[in-house]
Amino acid sequence: MDTDLTPGQEAEARRIFDALRQSAEADLMALARLLASKAPGELFGAAEFEVRDRAHRIGARAIEAALAGRKKGGTTAPAAPARAARGRPSSSAGRPAAS
Repeated sequence: MDTDLTPGQEAEARRIFDALRQSAEADLMALARLLASKAPGELFGAAEFEVRDRAHRIGARAIEAALAGRKKGGTTAPAAPARAARGRPSSSAGRPAAS
């Protein structure tokens, strides 16, 4: 799936790609070595989980790379004022009422 991007988004995609290229290349080579070392009957089970772990690491690095170049902070608006505190509880708070 190819996504149509604005020029700014395309520049951001290139930045993320460049950040990922080197680290992903090492992971992909390790993945290729793992797969080359296994007989066809050994590609599932433990080897399959290791392949998935490496793929997840690549995905996690992609998200980290995307976030790394973006502005820090979640909001631009000032924080809303805090609500006023309720009155203090009476000294008998928590005790059953006398009958």
